Amino acid sequence: MPPTGSDPARMNRKKGDKGFESPRPYKLTHQVVCINNINFQRKSVVGFVELTIFPTVANLNRIKLNSKQCRIYRVRINDLEAAFIYNDPTLEVCHSESKQRNLNYFSNAYAAAVSAVDPDAGNGELCIKVPSELWKHVDELKVLKIHINFSLDQPKGGLHFVVPSVEGSMAERGAHVFSCGYQNSTRFWFPCVDSYSELCTWKLEFTVDAAMVAVSNGDLVETVYTHDMRKKTFHYMLAIPTSASNISLAIGPFEILVDPYMHEVTHFCLPQLLPLLKHTTSYLHEVFEFYEEILTCRYPYSCFKTVFIDEAYVEVAAYASMSIFSTNLLHSAMIIDETPLTRRCLAQSLAQQFFGCFISRMSWSDEWVLKGISGYIYGLWMKKTFGVNEYRHWIKEELDKIVAYELKTGGVLLHPIFGGGKEKDNPASHLHFSIKHPHTLSWEYYTMFQCKAHLVMRLIENRISMEFMLQVFNKLLSLASTASSQKFQSHMWSQMLVSTSGFLKSISNVSGKDIQPLIKQWVDQSGVVKFYGSFAFNRKRNVLELEIKQDYTSPGTQKYVGPLKVTVQELDGSFNHTLQIEENSLKHDIPCHSKSRRNKKKKIPLMNGEEVDMDLSAMDADSPLLWIRIDPDMAVLRKVEFEQADFMWQYQLRYERDVVAQQEAISALEKFPTPASRLALTDILEQEQCFYRVRMSACFCLAKIANSMVSTWTGPPAMKSLFTRMFCCKTCPNIVKTNNFMSFQSYFLQKTMPVAMALLRDVHNLCPKEVLTFILDLIKYNDNRKNKFSDNYYRAEMIDALANSVTPAVSVNNEVRTLDNLNPDVRLILEEITRFLNMEKLLPSYRHTITVSCLRAIRVLQKNGHVPSDPSLFKSYAEYGHFVDIRIAALEAVVDYTKVDRSYEELQWLLNMIQNDPVPYVRHKILNMLTKNPPFTKSMESPLCNEALVDQLWKLMNSGAAHDWRLRCGAVDLYVTLFGLSRPSCLPLPELGLVLNLKEKKAVLNPTIIPEAIAGNQEAAVNPSSHAQLVGFQNPEDDHLAKEASCNMSAHQQGVKRKADTPLGSPLEPGQILEKNEDSSKVRLKIRFSSSQDEEEIDMDTVHDSQAFISHHLNMLERPSTPGLSKYRPANSRSALMPQHSAGCDGTPTTKPQWNMELPRKGAGKEQPPLEMSLHAAAAAPLSAFSKEPAAPKHGDHHHHHHHEHKKKKKKHKHKHKHKHKRDGRERGRAPPGLPGPAGGRPARSPSLSD
Repeated sequence: MPPTGSDPARMNRKKGDKGFESPRPYKLTHQVVCINNINFQRKSVVGFVELTIFPTVANLNRIKLNSKQCRIYRVRINDLEAAFIYNDPTLEVCHSESKQRNLNYFSNAYAAAVSAVDPDAGNGELCIKVPSELWKHVDELKVLKIHINFSLDQPKGGLHFVVPSVEGSMAERGAHVFSCGYQNSTRFWFPCVDSYSELCTWKLEFTVDAAMVAVSNGDLVETVYTHDMRKKTFHYMLAIPTSASNISLAIGPFEILVDPYMHEVTHFCLPQLLPLLKHTTSYLHEVFEFYEEILTCRYPYSCFKTVFIDEAYVEVAAYASMSIFSTNLLHSAMIIDETPLTRRCLAQSLAQQFFGCFISRMSWSDEWVLKGISGYIYGLWMKKTFGVNEYRHWIKEELDKIVAYELKTGGVLLHPIFGGGKEKDNPASHLHFSIKHPHTLSWEYYTMFQCKAHLVMRLIENRISMEFMLQVFNKLLSLASTASSQKFQSHMWSQMLVSTSGFLKSISNVSGKDIQPLIKQWVDQSGVVKFYGSFAFNRKRNVLELEIKQDYTSPGTQKYVGPLKVTVQELDGSFNHTLQIEENSLKHDIPCHSKSRRNKKKKIPLMNGEEVDMDLSAMDADSPLLWIRIDPDMAVLRKVEFEQADFMWQYQLRYERDVVAQQEAISALEKFPTPASRLALTDILEQEQCFYRVRMSACFCLAKIANSMVSTWTGPPAMKSLFTRMFCCKTCPNIVKTNNFMSFQSYFLQKTMPVAMALLRDVHNLCPKEVLTFILDLIKYNDNRKNKFSDNYYRAEMIDALANSVTPAVSVNNEVRTLDNLNPDVRLILEEITRFLNMEKLLPSYRHTITVSCLRAIRVLQKNGHVPSDPSLFKSYAEYGHFVDIRIAALEAVVDYTKVDRSYEELQWLLNMIQNDPVPYVRHKILNMLTKNPPFTKSMESPLCNEALVDQLWKLMNSGAAHDWRLRCGAVDLYVTLFGLSRPSCLPLPELGLVLNLKEKKAVLNPTIIPEAIAGNQEAAVNPSSHAQLVGFQNPEDDHLAKEASCNMSAHQQGVKRKADTPLGSPLEPGQILEKNEDSSKVRLKIRFSSSQDEEEIDMDTVHDSQAFISHHLNMLERPSTPGLSKYRPANSRSALMPQHSAGCDGTPTTKPQWNMELPRKGAGKEQPPLEMSLHAAAAAPLSAFSKEPAAPKHGDHHHHHHHEHKKKKKKHKHKHKHKHKRDGRERGRAPPGLPGPAGGRPARSPSLSD
C-alpha cells in the first residue's frame, strides 16, 4: 500500500470551483467530544471523542490524528478494537547527540519534528490501524466512526487550571479551567484533526459539579442533572462546520449575564465581578452593529459568549461563537485609562469571529489574509469610535513598529511559499527559526506578522477603494454562509476556507483592478522601504528640486519602484504631487505655484480648506515653501528621513492639521533647540483643539529642548507656569485644584506634564529643586473627593515623575550609602514611595497601578546608587499570588538587577521560575524580558556565561517547554540572544576539533566547528520523517514486531534495560546507549524492521581494532572533566537516566548511590530483581572506567557523537553488534500486560496488541 497522504483526496467538486485539496485520505464530517469527569484537586480530565469520517481513497488502512499529552486508553473503529501507535517527536527535539548545542541544528530538528506531526501535511501524533475486518467496508468508501477514550493529567498546556489555595469547596474558591494556546493547540486537550482546514460539525458534552458552569462553542441544547443532583451535564451543538482549532471550553463557578441589548449574547465572569462585567460589556452591542453594517452581513453564529477568566494565556482569544478574555480587562465606570483598551479588545475578538473563526484558512501561508482582514475591519471600527486622529496615530504607531522590527531582524514574510525544501529555498534564512509553521515562530515575529498583515490590507484598500474592499469581504462571507448551511454536502464546506489565491481572485473580480505588483512587493517578499529626502528651491525656474534616495542594501529593506505622493504646502495653498520612483532617478522637479510674496497680507489656505493667518517672518525670503511631506498617507511601508529647515518643521507643527505630520515635526524639533522651537511647542501645549496625544509628545520634546538650552533658558522651568495656569488654584498657585477629570484631554495632559517636567536638568545635571518641590506638592495636595473618576493612574504617574527626577548619586570619598546619610531630596522621594506602598496594602488601587510604579521607582533609586542594590523586595513581590502586573514589574526589576550586578543566583532564580511558575503568561514574559534586557550577549565576555547555563536553557528548549509553543520559541529567542546561532563560545572546544571515524580509521574535522551550513544540511538525516513511524507495517509478517514496538515501555527505560543487558565485562561501547536512547520511535522501529530478524554477523576484529585506536587516542587527550557533569556517570547515561517526561520521576539522579535506588523503581514491576542486580553490577563493575579517568568515557562519547552525526549512512554497522545482546533483554524488558500506556507520548500500548 502506498503511504497514506501520498494520494490526497480529490473532492468531488464542481468545475471551476477553486476547491481545496485535503492532505488527508478521508473527510471528517462530525465530532463528538464528551468530558465526563473533571477533577480540580488532581487537575485531571477524563473523556472520549468520536470522529465520523468518510474515506476518500479505497485502500485506507492508517488514520493519523493529532493528540498531545493525552493518555489514550483504547481506540475502537465501528465498535472493533483498533491498534494504534502514539509518537510525538516534539517532546524532545534533539536526542541523537547530547553534546550538540548549536541552534541552527536545533531549529532544523524542531521544524522537522513539528512537520512530522503537522495535520496540514496529513500527519499526526496518533496513528491508528484500521482493523482488517473493515478493509472491505473502507474500499466501498463507507463511513467509519472512531471512538477514542482518553484522559489528561495535570496538563502543561492547552488546558489551564486555576485553583486558588483558599478555604471552601472548589466553586467557593473560584476554581476554574479554560482552554488556551497559540494557533492550533486543541490537540493538547482532546484527540482531533488539529488543522484549520478540516471542518466538521460538533457535539460537545461536559459533566461538571452542580455549582459550576461549562461554556463552550455553539448552542446550549440542554443541561441535565444526574440523579443525585450533585453533577450536571451541559450539551452544546455547533451546526456550523468548524475546525477543531476553533473549539474551546471554560468551566467555573461563573456568574451569568444576558446582554440587555442582544439576548443571543451572554457574558460570564468569576464570582463577585458581576457589576464590573455589566459595565464593561455594556458597549459590545455597538461593535456588533458596526461590523454587521459595514460587512452588510449578519453575525454568522446563532449566539456569542464572552468569558472573563484569571491567569489568561493572552488577553483575547477568539474561538467559534465564544471569546475568552482576561479578567483584568473588567473595569468600573470610574476608570478612564482601561476603558478604551478593553473596548479595543472586545472589538478585536468580534472581528476575528467573522474572519478567523467562521471563515478559516486553507493553509498556514494563507494566515495573513485572515489576520489582515480582521485587523483591517477592527481599524475601521477604531476610526469610527475614536475618530480619524486616533486611527491615523494608531496606523503610524503600527507602521513604526513593523519598520523597526524588519530593519532589526531582516524582514517579515506574509505569504511564505515553500519550494522543495532545499536550503536556498528557505525564504527566511536571516531568522533563527523556521517560518514554515506557526509553532516554530518567535512570538514577537508573530505579533509583527499580524501588524504587517493589516497594514497591507490598508494598502490594498488605497489601491482599490474601501467600497470594493468591503464588497470583497461581503462576497467571502456570503459564500461561506451558503456553504455552512449545506448540512450533508460536506465537499461544499471548503468554501468556508480562504486562500491567498482565492482572495486575490475575488479582488480582481469585484474591482477589475490588477493588484499583482502590490502583492508581489508587500506579500510575497519581506522588507520595508527606507527613503532619505532633501530639497533645494530654484528661484530662477520657480521649481522645487526634490532629491529622494533609497537604502535597499541594509537587512530588512527592499527597493521601491512606483508612485510616491508628495505634499507641498506653499503660500497659495497645499498641493499634492505624485512622483514616479524609477530604478535610478533621484532628482524630481516640482513646479511651484506661488511667487514669493511678502507684502500682501493674505490668509494662507491649508490642506483641509481652512484659512489661517501666519507670521511669515521666520521663512526664507526667496521661497514660497512652508513645509514638505513625503508619503503623507502612509501608502508605502516605509521609513522616511527628510531634511528641511527648522522653521519649516515649526510651521508644520503649528499649522498642519494631520496628527501624523505633527508627530513627525515634534520628533524633528528635538534636533533644533532654539527659542522658536520652544515657542512652537508651548503654543501646541496651550491649544485646546490640538489632539491630546500630540500635546503629550510635545511635553517630552519640550523637556529635551529645555535641557539642551539650559544655559540660555529664561523664566521658570518649562511647562511649570503652563501647568499652574491650567490646573492650579488662581489664588494659591502651588496648590493644585481638586481633581476633575471630566475633560479627558486635559486629564491626559495633567497626568503627563509632571512626568515630563521631572526630566528637566539644571547646569549641574540635577533636577531643579523647584520642580521636585512642585511634584511633591502635587502629591501632597491631591484631592479626589469630588471627582467621579478614579485618580489611581494619575497618582501612579506622579510616582513615575518622582522616579524621573532622580539623578546618579555623588559619593563623597567612597562612603557606603545607608538610609541614614541619604541625600535630603532622595529621602523625601523615598518617604513618598514608602507611604504609597503602605497605603496600597490597605486600599489597593485598580490593577495595583501604584504598587507597579513604586516598584519601578525603587529600582531607579537602586540603579542610581541612592539605596543599596538588593533584589529581595522584588523577589517577594514576584511570588505567585500577587496581581500579575505587580509580578511583571517586580520581575522586570530582577531581570535588570541580574544584568547590572551580573548575579548568577538571580539568573538561576529567574530560570527556575520560567520552569515552575503556575502562570503560563508570566513564564513567557520572563523569557521575553530576559531577551529584551539580557544579562549578557553573544558578543561579550561574562562570568554568567557557563556550560551549566547552556545546558539548562538547551534542556528547556529541547524538552522542558514541549507543551507550550510560545514558551519554547521564547527560550529559543533567549538562547540566540545569549549564545548566537552556532556553538556557544563558553563551551569547551569539541576535543581538538577532531572526529575519529571508526570505519575508515581516520580523523576528520569536527562538524560542530565547521560553520553553520553543514549543520543545516544534516536536517534530513537527523529528523524523523513523517512516515517513519509506519515503516514496520509494510508487510504483514512483521506485525508481531510492531506489537513488540508498541508494547515497549518508555524509550528511556529501554535504554536503561539494554544497558543492563550488555555483558558487564566488556567496556561500554561508545555510542551504544546513544543509539537506543532515541525518543523518536523512528530509529527504534527502523532497527527492528530494516531487515528480517536474523542480522548478519559482524567482523569483530574491526571493532576491537577501532576500540584500541580510540583508547590510544584518548590517553593522549587526557583532560579534566567538564564542569556540570557528575563524575560518576558517563555523559551518555545522562539521557538514559533522566526521563524528562515520564510522569512521577522525582528529580534527576546525580550521584552513584541514587543511581541504584532510582532505577528499579522505574523499571516495570515484574522484573525488579534481575534488573536491580544487573544494575548494581553495572554501577560497581566498570567504575574504573567512570571515576578514575572521568575524561575518558566523556571523550569517547564526544567523538562518537560527531561520528554518529556525520556518518548516519553507516549506522547499520553499529546496530548489528548490539542486536546480539538485545533479544533476551527485549523479552525481559517487556511491561506486564496490565499497565496503561504512560502519559506524555511514549509508544503507548493498545489493548489489541497486548497478546
